[in-house]
Amino acid sequence: MRLDEAAIPISEEVKGACEILGLDPLYVANEGKLLAVVPAAAEESVLAAMRAHPRGAEAAVIGRVTADQPGVVLMKTRVGGLRIVDVLTGEQLPRIC
Repeated sequence: MRLDEAAIPISEEVKGACEILGLDPLYVANEGKLLAVVPAAAEESVLAAMRAHPRGAEAAVIGRVTADQPGVVLMKTRVGGLRIVDVLTGEQLPRIC
């Protein structure tokens, strides 16, 4: 799987808080979000349906499933490099819910 960091919709408030606290927003608890893996042929119709709902206004395509490196999630960074998105071990931030 290949993600595009610049395409992931993260609010400025969350970016700022994560920066101050030294956290990676990909690993912070985030209730109320949906990540859908859909066939490429359905991408536009699914995206349109999600954006039609008020809570889906910021729906975005953030990556693609690839055959390049099975079992590895890579992310294209904002500066153009690639980094492995690893499984979080332990808890980065205690859940408060």
